[in-house]
Amino acid sequence: MSATGPLLLMLLWTVLLVGVLSIVVSTLRTGAPPMPSSPRVRRALLAMLPEDTRGTVLDLGSGWGDVAFNLADHCPEARIVAYELSWLPWLFSRLRQRLFPRANLTLLHGDFFAASFQDAACVVCYLSPGIMKRLEPRFAAELPVGARILSHTFGLRGWTPVRSVRLQDLYRTPVYLYEVPPRAPPR
Repeated sequence: MSATGPLLLMLLWTVLLVGVLSIVVSTLRTGAPPMPSSPRVRRALLAMLPEDTRGTVLDLGSGWGDVAFNLADHCPEARIVAYELSWLPWLFSRLRQRLFPRANLTLLHGDFFAASFQDAACVVCYLSPGIMKRLEPRFAAELPVGARILSHTFGLRGWTPVRSVRLQDLYRTPVYLYEVPPRAPPR
């Protein structure tokens, strides 16, 4: 019997274990696992975003890249910047970008809390309530007036969506569209 078979099997198990540990560690770090958005949810998000959207669209917590790739196809004039902290989903997205490139899509491995939101025309997110709460003051302070925030499942407390839908799926998933309101003048 060749030594290659058991060695290959051990290598595959090691890769699988490292991948699972990567997801567990990033989930513990961020408080949210990389969960894909269903096709129905992705269609609802895209329906709320005009195809002629220009400027920078941020996908915060892009996971496996499904929403980011759909955004790149839906808004060809926009620059899509997708952030993911977990190594395995980010590497999967990078592989997908290599195989099926989108010129307007940038995939970044890193913490979106370290990023600037100042130039974003739109932010798309599927994040836990705790993370959404942490982002609320950043959205209000940094995003330009009129910038759009698209979220599903978890909304922004204290913000009134300009549009929302409840999908007819198993979870009756809510999808929210917010716009950054005018800022109060300084006193």
